[in-house]
Formats: sequence, C-alpha cells, structure tokens
Amino acid sequence: MRIDAHQHFWRYSEQDYGWIDARMARIARDYLPAQLQPELAVAGVDGCIAVQARCSAAENTFLLELAEQHAFVRGVVGWADLCAADAPAVVAALARAPKLVGLRHIVQAEPDDFLRRADFQRGVRSLAAHGLVYDVLVYPRQLPAAIDFVRALSGQSFVLDHLAKPDIAGGQFDAWARDLRELARASHVACKLSGLVTEARWQQWQPDDFRRYLDTALEAFGPQRLLFGSDWPVCLVAAADYRAVHDLLAGWADRLGPADRDALFGGNAARIYRLS
Repeated sequence: MRIDAHQHFWRYSEQDYGWIDARMARIARDYLPAQLQPELAVAGVDGCIAVQARCSAAENTFLLELAEQHAFVRGVVGWADLCAADAPAVVAALARAPKLVGLRHIVQAEPDDFLRRADFQRGVRSLAAHGLVYDVLVYPRQLPAAIDFVRALSGQSFVLDHLAKPDIAGGQFDAWARDLRELARASHVACKLSGLVTEARWQQWQPDDFRRYLDTALEAFGPQRLLFGSDWPVCLVAAADYRAVHDLLAGWADRLGPADRDALFGGNAARIYRLS
C-alpha cells in the first residue's frame, strides 16, 4: 500500500486561508478529493492522509466527512485546542471517528517556546491513550523547544512535518542538521519527507538542491522512521505538478533497498498512523 502521508483539502476562502498570498495565487481555489485522486493514480499512490490547514473544530468535520466519502483518504490529522482545560475530553470525543489518526497545531505561527507550555503538553499527553499521533510543525529555530517537548512526552508517538522546514533556498544547513539529529535520538519521533520544494527556489529547484537534507534525515532517523508526503496542493506553488514532487523523492530513494522504499512510500505511514 503506497501512501502519501501529508496533503491538504480545502474549499478556498480568503478569510479562512489568509496565508495564501499573492505569490501563491495558483492555489487560491478549491482543492478536493476529485482533484487529488487522478494525481495519486498517475504516481501509483493508493491513498493519502489529509492534514488540517485550519485551526478550528470545523476542520475536523470537513476532513472526516471527506474521508468517509472517499476510501482512498485513509486517515485524517485534525486539530483541537490542546491548551484548553477540557482538551482530554475533546480528544476522547474526536478519537471515536474511525479515520482520525492524529492531531496537529500550527506551532510555526506560535512563539518559539510554545511547545514547552505545560498546558499544551498536558493536552498532547491525552493522545496516547487513544493511539493518536501528534504532528510537529515547526521552523528550524523552534527545534530546541521541540526536542524538549518530545523528551517530556516519551509515551507519545510524534511525526515531524516537512523536516522542520529548513531554508533550502538560502542554504541553511548546519544548525538545522545538528538539531534534527538531536530530535531523531528520540525513538518515538518519525519524520515526513514533505514540504521541501516550497523551501527551495520556487519552480527553479533541481533535485541536487535537496540531497544533503534528505541524506541527513536518512542518517538521523533511518529508513523505518521516514514517510513520503507531497504537501499537495501547497507544493504546486513551487513544482509543476504532483508527479514532480513524487518523482523528486522517488529518484533520491533509488539508493534504498526494495523493503526500505516500500516503508518510505507507505509502510511506515500505515504502521505509525495505524491505518486500517
């Protein structure tokens, strides 16, 4: 089973998706399963995990309904206010949805020490009892807080999104690589090889631009803790189409043996997110 572990759906409105600026006009429209399924088929991908793009309860309803209507949407990473006093009860209620596999907050938009908050950690701690993953979305400068965060919650399964979004276009590497390796020392953390083209030179990148970042992730996490994700449709601001993003990673992964390639392109996602 080949799985895209990170993509988004939305019905576009400027109010809900204000982060889509003038440079991103290409994605300022609806993106729904009917647009994604043909792209998956061309790339030989069987299913996907839909990840929240809005911090609202309405996002859970929207994505879970799509998942129920489309079998190829194998799981949903939703959202909850994990700082709230009632977060454990909210998480328990959300966990009843068969296709809810995890939660995420857009921490990259928060202060750099947000992940150290006691109330947030209390909320995240409630996920483990329901077998839910927490997706970590941070910038490189927030990795030190993320390291403390995952160490404080050793019983929780985590997946780092987008390699923590290194500045590939600007050549940022050393500090990012050091902190990524430190994060990877926590065996309950996995990592998505996703969202990289948007950190490179849009529509001008070359496969070699990503090699040392991908190589570092492989060295740090090993092939059993890496997951392919397209970040569709956000990736379309930086790449020609879905296939270009898929083939970028597939070309790099040619160095891996068949079992490790299968793990990267689906097996790890199925195991970590407990996909049925």
